Parts: sequence; structure tokens; C-alpha cells
Amino acid sequence: MQSTMTIKGQVTVPKRIREALKLSPGNQVRFDVNKQGEVVLSRADARRNASPKADRFERARGAAQVKWNTKELMALLRDDE
Repeated sequence: MQSTMTIKGQVTVPKRIREALKLSPGNQVRFDVNKQGEVVLSRADARRNASPKADRFERARGAAQVKWNTKELMALLRDDE
């Protein structure tokens, strides 16, 4: 299988390869060169752990040390006494 490179350095990944790697538009791919000098194409997410990484907000949830309730916080913000 071969593909022609454009002036911009782009190539079309053949359908058989896209299907084998389960690639679809928007997926990222990874290019590596092995010890034999061959280029290896893989899904960029193929090396990640099976469990998805928690987003930054989920990791921060419950981490605050302030023990105010909503009523106290609103009074502070409104300068109520």
C-alpha cells in the first residue's frame, strides 16, 4: 500500500489502516520510528490507561478547606451584618 505526499507533507491514511486502528475524523495519530528505522503509526490514545483521566474540576471537588455555608458566604459578599 502506498500514498502520495502533498506539498504540505500530508498523506491519506488508507482505509484498511484507518479501519484496523479504528480511526475516525478528529482522532489523533502517533508516529514513531522503531529500531529498524520503520515508521509505526498508531492511535495517539492507544498507550493511555483504560481509565479516563478525571477533569481538573472533578479532581478539585471537595478540596476546599473553607467550611462556610451559602448563607454565611452570601452575607460576607453582600457585607450584611
